[in-house]
Amino acid sequence: MRREEKIELARRIGEELKKYKTLVFFDLYKITTREFKEIRKKIEEKGKVIVLKKSTLFYSLKNAGIKDDFLKELDLKQFGIILSNEEPFSLFKFISSVCSERYPKEDDIVEKDVWVYAGPTQIKAGPSISEFARLKIPAGVEGGFIAVKKDTQVLKSGDKISKELASLLRKLKIKPINVRLNVISILHENKLYKKDILNLVFEYPEIIKRAYQNALNLSVNINYPTKENINILISKAYLNAMAIKNLVV
Repeated sequence: MRREEKIELARRIGEELKKYKTLVFFDLYKITTREFKEIRKKIEEKGKVIVLKKSTLFYSLKNAGIKDDFLKELDLKQFGIILSNEEPFSLFKFISSVCSERYPKEDDIVEKDVWVYAGPTQIKAGPSISEFARLKIPAGVEGGFIAVKKDTQVLKSGDKISKELASLLRKLKIKPINVRLNVISILHENKLYKKDILNLVFEYPEIIKRAYQNALNLSVNINYPTKENINILISKAYLNAMAIKNLVV
């Protein structure tokens, strides 16, 4: 692309930036073209997705009158942005929910339990039967093809995938790995939200749940009645009364 074309592109993107309140920065490093197309199609429900060079974005932000100092802090290898008018935390939660499935590689870590279900496979009978045996997956031969005899859990959430299991899952056409856009930060109305802050949309509800449970436990232990714990306190009082009655008898 010639210099004049780059300048014109930056000008056009700058004009687009003025139309939106929210700007999402993401890194495409290690995401394949197929995976990105799948993710992009879903994300475009919420905003406009643009892939561009960092230098082009510098000029685009300048044309839009947006300070670009924060870009120097972003470590991005393959750069992309999303233009939207959505609130940053709900947008981050939505983007995080969008994924593309892929076959596993050695040392990948799974997010959820992985099962190989009973039934016929498309793998012809032969040396592959020994792979099932080594991985402790009950299998036999039916009609010239390998068939799994019993539903078998091969991985638990958080497990690392071995080279042999990764190979077999590919043969079984099982894609247990979810690929998502790596959101680095979100600029909303000139305020920058980094990833550690955005992640609170997932962490904060759990913090509130724990705080509620701790408060409930404390109120029960000190016998402080509230509408949330009154049924528990009544049950506790009844059991204590019955225990005293039994002692007296």
